[in-house]
Amino acid sequence: MTISDVARVAGVSVATVSKVVNNRYGVAPSTAERVLGVVADLGYESSLVARSLRRQSTNVIGVLVAEFEPYSTELLKGISSAVDGTGYELLAYSGGSDGGALGGWERRSLSRLAGTLIDAAIVVTPTMVLSEANGIPVVAIDPHTGPEGTHTVDSDNTTGAREAVEHLIALGHRRIAHLGGRTDLESARLRELGYRQALDAAGITVDPTLVRVGGYRSDTADTPARELLSAPRGERPTAVFAANDLSAMHVVEVAAELGLHIPEDLSVVGFDNVPETAMVEPPLTTVAQPLHRMGAEALRMLLDILHDTPREQHLRLPTSLVVRSSTGPAPTE
Repeated sequence: MTISDVARVAGVSVATVSKVVNNRYGVAPSTAERVLGVVADLGYESSLVARSLRRQSTNVIGVLVAEFEPYSTELLKGISSAVDGTGYELLAYSGGSDGGALGGWERRSLSRLAGTLIDAAIVVTPTMVLSEANGIPVVAIDPHTGPEGTHTVDSDNTTGAREAVEHLIALGHRRIAHLGGRTDLESARLRELGYRQALDAAGITVDPTLVRVGGYRSDTADTPARELLSAPRGERPTAVFAANDLSAMHVVEVAAELGLHIPEDLSVVGFDNVPETAMVEPPLTTVAQPLHRMGAEALRMLLDILHDTPREQHLRLPTSLVVRSSTGPAPTE
């Protein structure tokens, strides 16, 4: 549907339609009402690119993710709820390759979108330090490098991980494995740090054979999970703290395949509290990141920058432990 179609049906010139849809003066109210009625009937939308060239803005905020998976989807829900009433629209864009493993996806995405399609961007887990990119403001959620460069929002990964492991220790577990995240992510490093802090405070020596890299994905977590759970009874962990929920839920699946019962033989804790954790069997104990709030705060921070009223540059939100049925007392030897 084009502007010429609207003009033809409304019986006016293309210039008149342009004035109406762009809220410019010089059109009689009755004519404007007729044109808007045709616009609604035909479903006409002016081009974002054309609009940006005329106004030097689009009133669209981009949300850039490497891929749409449970974590980024929950962040997007928070951003979407918070954008209501702001006068801005959202454009969600997946720009990663191979799950975002290929560095630099965010710069390529920003170069395609900035200026002509979006006025500003929220980038989820960028692989590099971002400042103002391609001439537009940027806020990063959970950046790989931690709070540096551009404005950032993340959660207290270290404290959350420490509380998860302290919960397992309180249940009597001593052989606690850690299925870590991606080695290039600051969040993964901090969650392992919290794991080590909890064991150290309890006087438990970290067994290096119980620390594996799961990579935050089910497919990359499969082999290390099987290696951990296939060990002989005395060497096998009685609990696993996984660095995210996808890995933790896969540990539960592998345990079932190997004939282990949750939580009688093995306790499992995840991290994120995506909705699926409450629906698996048994429901997963996890560390809740305030994902919706993280998204909303990132949007608020970005709007502050756009309106020249920036406040804090780096915001870290607290986590909370959600105890469900996947954790229980350590099995007796």
